[in-house]
Amino acid sequence: MTEEFIAVVPAAGVGSRMAADRPKQYLHIAGKTILEHTVDRLLSLTEITRVVIAVSADDPYFPQLPLATDPRITVVNGGAERADSVFAGLAAIENDNAWVLVHDAARPCVRQADLHALISTAVNSDCGAILAAPVRDTMKRGHYNAAPPHITHTVDRENLWHALTPQMFRVGQLRESLTTALAQGATITDEASALEFCGHTPLLVAGRSDNLKVTQPEDLALAEFYLQLLLKEQH
Repeated sequence: MTEEFIAVVPAAGVGSRMAADRPKQYLHIAGKTILEHTVDRLLSLTEITRVVIAVSADDPYFPQLPLATDPRITVVNGGAERADSVFAGLAAIENDNAWVLVHDAARPCVRQADLHALISTAVNSDCGAILAAPVRDTMKRGHYNAAPPHITHTVDRENLWHALTPQMFRVGQLRESLTTALAQGATITDEASALEFCGHTPLLVAGRSDNLKVTQPEDLALAEFYLQLLLKEQH
């Protein structure tokens, strides 16, 4: 049976930390919005036949993009939390056995090679996989809101990974895990954490650290730099 691969992109966030006049996914870098670059990266793989984008119900920006009329794009109303938007995206996928790649709207620099590595690993697993990068910096745990902020101890960085996206799972298994975890009050910061809560062990696929998430204003210039390099390599 032929496997089906569909991407879900939660894009209903407001990105308040960017202090911009619009949500960060609609800021422009390298000639397009961040969201357009992100979706282009996903659709550059022939395996991914469809991208489901969850946007705010009153989003005035998305309808202005060429993505709004692309037949490969399905648009759904997202929610206040990431999990709400992911649920909305999953609801638009009828095949519970399909593979879903959940990818941050503000990660426009993901490489094809990493996507291929993720897919080839996940399809041979019991419960999917995520892109991740080994922690290279010294990690500190501290009380940042204390006066003054201070370190409590150094965290051993061995076996610590930065979770990236996409994160890839079977549609039905992800939906069931999210439902169970949220019903039991678990803190869900990414899709893998829902599967972990339900006793599953998603695989780690080492990905490039330049697959950064645009979160702060200073991330824009770096994302544009990486993206320009990526685009040059393609031509």
